[in-house]
Amino acid sequence: MAQVLCHLPKFYDENLIVGMDTYDDAAVYKVDDEKAIVLTMDFFTPVVDDPYMFGQIAAANSLSDIYAMGGKPVTAMNIACFPNCLPINILADILKGGADKVKEAGAIIIGGHTVEDNEPKYGLSVMGFINPNNIITNTDAKPGDILILTKPLGLGILTTAIKANLLSRDVIDEAATVMAYLNKDACDVMLEVGVNSCTDITGFGFLGHCLEMADASSVTFEIWSDNLPIIKESMDLAKMGIIPAGAYKNRNYVGKRVFMNRDVKQEISDVLFDPQTSGGLLISVEENKSVQLLNLLKHKNKTECSIVGKVKRKGNYSLEVI
Repeated sequence: MAQVLCHLPKFYDENLIVGMDTYDDAAVYKVDDEKAIVLTMDFFTPVVDDPYMFGQIAAANSLSDIYAMGGKPVTAMNIACFPNCLPINILADILKGGADKVKEAGAIIIGGHTVEDNEPKYGLSVMGFINPNNIITNTDAKPGDILILTKPLGLGILTTAIKANLLSRDVIDEAATVMAYLNKDACDVMLEVGVNSCTDITGFGFLGHCLEMADASSVTFEIWSDNLPIIKESMDLAKMGIIPAGAYKNRNYVGKRVFMNRDVKQEISDVLFDPQTSGGLLISVEENKSVQLLNLLKHKNKTECSIVGKVKRKGNYSLEVI
């Protein structure tokens, strides 16, 4: 697939500050010296049964790319696929969930497009604003930086278990709450403190996104497996072999570019490759700012967060999990 897609035309514009070259979370286009627009889009199939909650989760996931760049969401357009065999009120509930989450972000829905499909899908195309001098990308992690993650891992394992009716109502609600939670508070904190680099953790899994950020910054990430915030029930399920197919694809994608210490437990290794839905921000910050950042996150952020590693000079591996 990569060999085919590499022949697609590339576009250049002097005002395009961030495009497709670095696999960043969103594109940034300069308007003038004080304003740029941030653009992103995402949509996917339901991860929970409740249509209203699915709409909230999908919207939070789409908005996350704007926050990862340090931007402020301004407008959003619905992207929906829906089968004609289902009641239309289900679509209405999905759109209501998305609208409420966009409103929570301080942005507005300005339209969208719906097509008929065999399976429901929903997401947003989002536009935001950012100062062109204050863009946070995935390319500027520096040796000596501390890595902080703002949401717990294991969401892909849990959504797989939801589809198989393996979870209690309490665990489903916990997972849905984490996924629907906006990365807005984490973004506000990192802008207040000042950080070097950031990305959000979604479908490529924790290590997949770490790899992109490490390679784009020409550094090595050392990940501390004992420090990772992980939803407990996902570890129990991983021990049982309840692993989404995407985790195996992510493991193949990272391949030999990761050193995995033999003492790392198999279930933790599986969680590291688990594809996340609306995961947290992975932030690279100077060590002398890391305590302040973590303290502010623990005060303002409503999901579990933790220091998960450090940035080192480029070594033999892009990632080292110890």
